[in-house]
Amino acid sequence: MWLRVGCTLEMDFQVESPMLLLMRPRSDAHQWVAQDRYTVSPGMPIIEYTDMYGNLWQRLTAPPGHFQVQVQSDVRVPPRLDRVPGAPFVLVQDLPDHTLMYLTPSRYCDSDRLGQQAAQIVRGKIPGYDQVEAIARWTHEHMTYLTDSDPTPISAQEAIDRGNGVCRDFAHIGVALCRSLSIPARYVVGYRYRLVPMDLHAWFEAYVGGQWFTFDPTQSESEAGRVRLGYGRDASDVPVFNQFGPLVIPSRMDVSVEEIDGLIP
Repeated sequence: MWLRVGCTLEMDFQVESPMLLLMRPRSDAHQWVAQDRYTVSPGMPIIEYTDMYGNLWQRLTAPPGHFQVQVQSDVRVPPRLDRVPGAPFVLVQDLPDHTLMYLTPSRYCDSDRLGQQAAQIVRGKIPGYDQVEAIARWTHEHMTYLTDSDPTPISAQEAIDRGNGVCRDFAHIGVALCRSLSIPARYVVGYRYRLVPMDLHAWFEAYVGGQWFTFDPTQSESEAGRVRLGYGRDASDVPVFNQFGPLVIPSRMDVSVEEIDGLIP
């Protein structure tokens, strides 16, 4: 399927402000970016670089005054997500090097505190995909999704204790529980088709059976129609923007996702 995704971000600065932006999707095994449009007002030099996770970042220095960035991308994504119940657990000694960074605790995914709880959640499940599926289902059933939850990021254990959160918290819980079982798991931020209310979204991927699989604990069933902006150990690795200097709250942030006709036969 083809999706046209877009984001508009506006801010007003009193002083010159360096910024890092994660607003441009890249082509990879999950998606093909056929064309995109990236505009910044006022015009200014932009440098793009790729971080250790493969994410595309834009680096710029916004002048004082009104700042706006608009991004629109046409992306081909699979019409269905891969689901392979029974896909096996991969022994740590057999994991590929690129997955190892997603095994250990990180700022918001305190997997070293959740081993006992994870073991209870997956009891009786076949090691691997079935365990991750049980974790995603448990998170969906035991956490309440609240759009007006305290926006301050908290750890997975703190989110479980609180009992509610937004997609970021649900993804952190899934990641942390998986890692506590020695299953590599990574946080993903991006766009999701037909998300209500529409906004940027977070979910997680787990490495079992020799590949990464998508799990979205905010939903009763993980659905296709996703465009990935970035991967990381947790949300601290993939903010949509980092602004340095006196704190400025965005005056506008609009997100859109629509299905379009295919651009390539």
